[in-house]
Amino acid sequence: MDETAFEGTLVLEQLAAIGKVDDFFDAVDADDFQRATALMKRAGLDAATIATVIRKMQESDGEH
Repeated sequence: MDETAFEGTLVLEQLAAIGKVDDFFDAVDADDFQRATALMKRAGLDAATIATVIRKMQESDGEH
């Protein structure tokens, strides 16, 4: 996936569709990569998008 074209809104929309936005933000805040991945898979996000989100989480680790 081209990260310059990455659209985080899509991720949030998909998570909102299953009512898991708050759970996702909790996972991100806790650096819980497994939980974040599981939630995104449950929301039906593709592997490339999930990988991009996890990479962005890892890059910002400790910066929040």
